Amino acid sequence: MAVLGLGTYRCRDVTAAARAAIAAGVTVIDTAPVYAEGNAHDQLAALLPDHPDVRISTKAGHMTRHQARAAQRAGLITPKEAARCHSIAPAYLRHRITANITEIGRDRLDLLYLHNPEHDAHGDRERLLEQIIQAFTTFEETAQRGDIAGYGIATWSGFTSGAFTVQDLITAAQRAAGSTRTHLQAIQLPVSLIELTSFAEALHGAGPIAQAAGAGLEVWASAPLNGGELADLVTPDLAEFIDPGSSNAAAALSVVASTPGLTGALLSASTTAHWQEASRAFRRPAITLTHLQDICRVLRA
Repeated sequence: MAVLGLGTYRCRDVTAAARAAIAAGVTVIDTAPVYAEGNAHDQLAALLPDHPDVRISTKAGHMTRHQARAAQRAGLITPKEAARCHSIAPAYLRHRITANITEIGRDRLDLLYLHNPEHDAHGDRERLLEQIIQAFTTFEETAQRGDIAGYGIATWSGFTSGAFTVQDLITAAQRAAGSTRTHLQAIQLPVSLIELTSFAEALHGAGPIAQAAGAGLEVWASAPLNGGELADLVTPDLAEFIDPGSSNAAAALSVVASTPGLTGALLSASTTAHWQEASRAFRRPAITLTHLQDICRVLRA
């Protein structure tokens, strides 16, 4: 079974959400410099000294308007990159790594994701892969200095759109490191009853989840409740079919928790009650592969 982590993308009060998650036993928090209108790092920094064992993953790529203007004034990004508030250029990534460390208040980053690199691909796959190699080269250099422990890709549509594959990322990391030993550590992608593609492929030992897990990478599911929508979209009949006796939200989470190859799922929850419900769903015995396949067929019907 996968484990639960806190995803702070939709959290209005990141500090309160982190306190509730840690109290529920969560030991992984995922964030980004653009979350909470650019204040997520600062909100986390206040409580992290009391929880040194909590693992923090953050990102580099997207930026707020304020961050974009500052980066352009510093000559780190082009006006075009500032306008779209996104860059994976090496100069900006080096700046963002230093800023992330300072804002979070730790000596190094546990895990750094390249944030939606497909955002500016415009169908030019070859150009995108070269940009990823350059980004990974920056990450490998930073890892060698001890500023990050590992890195990965956080994507929404990179795998489903064909922008890149897991093997592309492994190859890029090896080229960046000049070795088969790299600091590539994880991928993060949406997995839910709505985002079914990667889930369905995993049930047959295929797709990015199975490929990444088979290569020894961590695989983290983002948006397991699709921003909370599934709590209302799942019907009582569907919940009963998925996991008899479960609530709508718990049934949806049980499917994600049982997905073969997943390391964990990142849930944006802010209350003790929500964490208790989610924790129960993740502690239950995994749904059998046969039943997961039946669930997939029902959802796709």
